Amino acid sequence: MRDISILIPARNEQFLNKTIQDILSNIEANTEIIVVLDGYFVEIPMHERVQVIYNVVAKGQRAATNQAAKLSDAKYVIKTDAHCSFDKGFDRKMIEAYNELPDGDSVTMVPIMRNLHAFDWVCPDGHRRYQGPSGVCAECGKETIQDVVWIAKNSPQSLTYMFDNTLHFKYWGELAKRQTGDLIESMSLQGSFFMMTREKYWSLDICDEEFGSWGQQGVEVACKTWLSGGRVIVNKRTFYAHMFRTQGGDFGFPYEQSNTQVNHAREYSRDLFQRNKWDKAIYPFSWLLKKFGPVPTWEEIETKDLTKGVLYYTDNKLDERIMNTAQNLINEGAKDLEIVSVSLKPINFGKNIHLPLERGYLTMFKQILTGLKAMTSDVVFFCEHDVMYHPSHFEFTPVEKNKYYYNTNVWKIRASDGFAVKVDDMRQLSGLCAFRETLINHYEERVRRVEAEGFTRNMGFEPGTHNRKERVDDLKSERWDSESPNLDIRHDTNLTSNRWKKEDFRNQKYTQGWTEKNIKDIIGWNEADDLIHHT
Repeated sequence: MRDISILIPARNEQFLNKTIQDILSNIEANTEIIVVLDGYFVEIPMHERVQVIYNVVAKGQRAATNQAAKLSDAKYVIKTDAHCSFDKGFDRKMIEAYNELPDGDSVTMVPIMRNLHAFDWVCPDGHRRYQGPSGVCAECGKETIQDVVWIAKNSPQSLTYMFDNTLHFKYWGELAKRQTGDLIESMSLQGSFFMMTREKYWSLDICDEEFGSWGQQGVEVACKTWLSGGRVIVNKRTFYAHMFRTQGGDFGFPYEQSNTQVNHAREYSRDLFQRNKWDKAIYPFSWLLKKFGPVPTWEEIETKDLTKGVLYYTDNKLDERIMNTAQNLINEGAKDLEIVSVSLKPINFGKNIHLPLERGYLTMFKQILTGLKAMTSDVVFFCEHDVMYHPSHFEFTPVEKNKYYYNTNVWKIRASDGFAVKVDDMRQLSGLCAFRETLINHYEERVRRVEAEGFTRNMGFEPGTHNRKERVDDLKSERWDSESPNLDIRHDTNLTSNRWKKEDFRNQKYTQGWTEKNIKDIIGWNEADDLIHHT
């Protein structure tokens, strides 16, 4: 039985053999290496301490790591990236630290992280350029070749980490300054290296494949460790060095990364941990924030439950059958939320405010602002009269006050025949959710500006989605995907135009992920056939 199994998931990794050689040169315990070649092949020299799994078809980083873990019978497992170097005796030093801890079996441990200077680009005249994209020498214009140097840089050295209120990984050096000793605590970790007992790896479902292939590794491991009663410990007695991927295609991410996948992993993290749905947790997420508080970016949002509400606005120029169906679905999916409706004719829906104005862009902005000021909820979902909202849409909770959030899991449905279109990143006003105070500030300025200068399309309709000079504010937006999609019914009275072919778009970036279906084939909508019948 080995002491440690080092698990290396690898796909198109240029420095895999160099990493393996580095490990073999520096281990001092009964340690083995288990490598998974995920969808590619490279010759790895035979060694009694190295096992290799070859996948003809790539399974993904998490699945490959789990494959390697299944071959292990060691007490501990280390997951590390395929482009790292290591301290002499790092494995022994990690085990020695575990043996000092009374709660060692519940600890996830990481060493100090350094930056790996893996290579330089060198021209025939001897000019050297630090690792980065390939190309000609900036000094003489001659072609360059790669010279592997493999240096673990002494500076910078990273010890402690966190995640912000959007669950993005962040460095947090100040946390290390709060603590003394060689074994200190960290709120989160960098996913390129972590160590724990093999038993804990499986009992906590580390590398949960529901996250997807890649993304949120550090958040997943840290939250599962802390919320289950364990600790994340940084061992300052040893280090590893990680090569950070450069831009330009020479050393990019080996797995294809789409915005859809990245956002799925992040939203899955929020749902599992921040919304307290992980069934192995013995502490709520708020406990972790309090333990390390004050945590940067989390101070502005209290850990109490936020109140949510629906702002519904309509110009009343819509087939009543569509409008009634949409209202019934909102009543059902958001039944415990505050609902305020703002219409151009009186309607019986939520708390109704009737504005006797003519239809138009300025009128719509005034409707929104009027409704926002009449509401009391902390968080507001925008709801339009011709969108069918799934109940899962209202489960979302924003985590940052000065940001706009859009549900991009939406199909556009042609009312005449049920033809449906979906793209990867469809940020629409009808899918907007944000803090009410932030929205009020935006729409007060928007209304003021349109009244004074008139409306220009360069201003845009969706806050936070562009950087044109005509934008109303400088806040950014983020997307999320509800569990099941919303249906945006497109009809003859839409205020904005309808486009049903990719070539109708002047900018093709808005067609990425273009998918066509019929409404009856959209999962999550059992009443789809009835809905198109209503239209």
